[in-house]
Amino acid sequence: MRKPIIAGNWKMNNNPSESIELVKEILKEDLDGDVEQVVIVPFTSIYPITELLKEEDLKLGAQNMYFEESGAYTGEVSPLMLKDLDVDYVIVGHSERREIFNEDDNLLNKKVASAFSHGLIPILCCGETLEEREENKQEEKVKSQIAKDLEGIAADNVKKLVIAYEPIWAIGTGKTASSDDAEAMCGFIRGLIEEIYDKETADSVRIQYGGSVKPENVKDIMSKENIDGALVGGASLKSDSFAKLVNFKK
Repeated sequence: MRKPIIAGNWKMNNNPSESIELVKEILKEDLDGDVEQVVIVPFTSIYPITELLKEEDLKLGAQNMYFEESGAYTGEVSPLMLKDLDVDYVIVGHSERREIFNEDDNLLNKKVASAFSHGLIPILCCGETLEEREENKQEEKVKSQIAKDLEGIAADNVKKLVIAYEPIWAIGTGKTASSDDAEAMCGFIRGLIEEIYDKETADSVRIQYGGSVKPENVKDIMSKENIDGALVGGASLKSDSFAKLVNFKK
């Protein structure tokens, strides 16, 4: 049985003091304990937040990391640094990293491998542009991303992986893929994992949908067989909104 996972990606929002206040507000909410809940905060907020979450069910995530443990990589953050701060999850390959910062699948494959080797769980993002969707190339694009990003990654690690399908045209635009379209692609991804690995691995991996998920549409999205969670941007920046997302079953 795959445990649902709702993760709020704060992106470049909230300084440390604002982050502390938001997490304190989230912790006051009555959150469904049967749903894994994650806040993915800016690097500058990780230390104060990890102190708040030591005795809490709320999990902590980072938005990025480099694959090396240390060295002359100015501006980067290593997996050892994240692990020392009790980070649980790390986003790998968000479309903004791919498109704005030109991260390619070779680099992302190294990041996935490094995350697993240091006890972090990657949230691996994939998704197509509007042009690729209109040309019916969405499956081709996502298949290429998944195959390259998971090259050489053992099945036992993939079972722990979270894959976030985020159609680029739906991120921060207010546009949302229909729940049926999201389910079709998430089902395709699960089938792809079975093709690369085996059915047990495919049945274990959790697949999120991301792209303008809101309290108003989360229940419909989460009702689908192959959608195990949501990677949420703007709607995760308020405690009551985040609580409604986590409590989608109520």
